[in-house]
Amino acid sequence: MVISIPCLSIIIPVLDEALMIESLLKSLDGLRNDGAEVIVVDGGSRDDTVAKATGVADQVLISSAGRAVQMNVGARASRGKYLFFLHADTRLPDDVIPLLKDIDENDIIWGRFDIRLSGQRAIYRVIELFINWRSRLTGIATGDQVIFVNSRVFFDEGGYPEIALMEDIALSKRLKKICPGHCLRQVVETSSRRWKNRGALRTIVSMWVLRSLYFFGVDTEFLARIYYSER
Repeated sequence: MVISIPCLSIIIPVLDEALMIESLLKSLDGLRNDGAEVIVVDGGSRDDTVAKATGVADQVLISSAGRAVQMNVGARASRGKYLFFLHADTRLPDDVIPLLKDIDENDIIWGRFDIRLSGQRAIYRVIELFINWRSRLTGIATGDQVIFVNSRVFFDEGGYPEIALMEDIALSKRLKKICPGHCLRQVVETSSRRWKNRGALRTIVSMWVLRSLYFFGVDTEFLARIYYSER
């Protein structure tokens, strides 16, 4: 199926992702051939991320640092009816075009994918199962799960709240007021590097602490300092 005018815009916020960006963009060649557009938004990389993305993505934009800010910049430059927000270390499944057709025909406003962590360790299977279960139970999607949303609704709701951390949770809460998010059972694979580098148990505890602090209204700038100091 060839889409003459992009109905899908894939927006990728990046920062120092030179090691990942080429393989990611190559994995999206088929979608681009079907008419999707790929927009990379760099937040001030100090490596070769921009150079490696230029000429491979449809657009390479520069913005202020901050994932929410970068994704909003990409969304404003997009032409798609649907926006897919993709992290540089996450890979989409092969059947995105049929999925997109189903999303469009059923007027699905927003949703996310199930997640699989790269690597073979048994603990990763437990973690990804818990992430997917938690998301279905709460209706909250995280960025690693590739949040997708109808562009009109995205802009009507003001886009991503431009906060330092937890922007995915904040957007999910906004969109939940319109309708529940659609949970696709197709799987996206995301890198387990965070779990590997910081340790699985430490990462689990850290994320629950940060989420709890956010729930109780702690400033996201403070939360971001904690989060990025642990990377």
